[in-house]
Amino acid sequence: MAAAAAGEDDAAWERAISAATKSTSAPKTLTLDGAVKSSTGGLPSAALLERFAASLEELSVAGARLSSLAGLPRLPALRRLSLPDNRLSGAAALAAVAEACGATLRHLDLGNNRFAEVQELAPLAGVRVESLDLFQCPVTKVKGYRDEVFALIPSLKYLDGADAEGNERLETDDDDDEEEDDEEGEEGPEGEEEGDEDDGEEEDDEDGERDDEEEGDEEAEDEDGEAEDDELDADAEDKENIESKAGSSLPNKRKRNNEDDANGYK
Repeated sequence: MAAAAAGEDDAAWERAISAATKSTSAPKTLTLDGAVKSSTGGLPSAALLERFAASLEELSVAGARLSSLAGLPRLPALRRLSLPDNRLSGAAALAAVAEACGATLRHLDLGNNRFAEVQELAPLAGVRVESLDLFQCPVTKVKGYRDEVFALIPSLKYLDGADAEGNERLETDDDDDEEEDDEEGEEGPEGEEEGDEDDGEEEDDEDGERDDEEEGDEEAEDEDGEAEDDELDADAEDKENIESKAGSSLPNKRKRNNEDDANGYK
């Protein structure tokens, strides 16, 4: 009966994993929340997860009725493990976590499980976890719980969303890193765009200067043309004046000649 149930669970886990990873063969994130309700209380067989060991950085198995983490394979790249809304308890479960990914694990979510004593968390003392969530676990009601957990796990920065002084965490260190990466990625294109805009402005300035020079040349040509027209007009006026004077003197000369003829002068 137990073997049959385990086989059915593995078949269900395999279908869920295939559906979650159908777009890639090397996922960084694997989310199996609510995908399987384990009848045995165990994880999928190690072989189903080991094939992603080199790439997997985040694993989430929430609401799967897990009561044991036995068989959790080594996941040397895992940084975030989320196992909320299960039935986990005892140091053995966390010993499996420490062995599988203790060197790289930074965020561990065990909210709404059955951990009742601080000492059950002892296997985490040797790992480098920075953020631990135990919301709605019985252990959170233990007197001095927060102080004891921070003392037990030296690497811990945040417990249930707050630091040792009770200051709430606004965002995780991973989120900070991602934002920094995004900002660096955006600066390059923006810088290039600004450079392009500057080039465009320089080209516009050069075009504007060329246009101004052309307009200046045209204006100079117009002025030269007007000056030439003025000179021609002046020459024409002078010529007319000369002809007019010449014409007006001719009748007078003829008149004097006629008078001289009448008086006998030749």
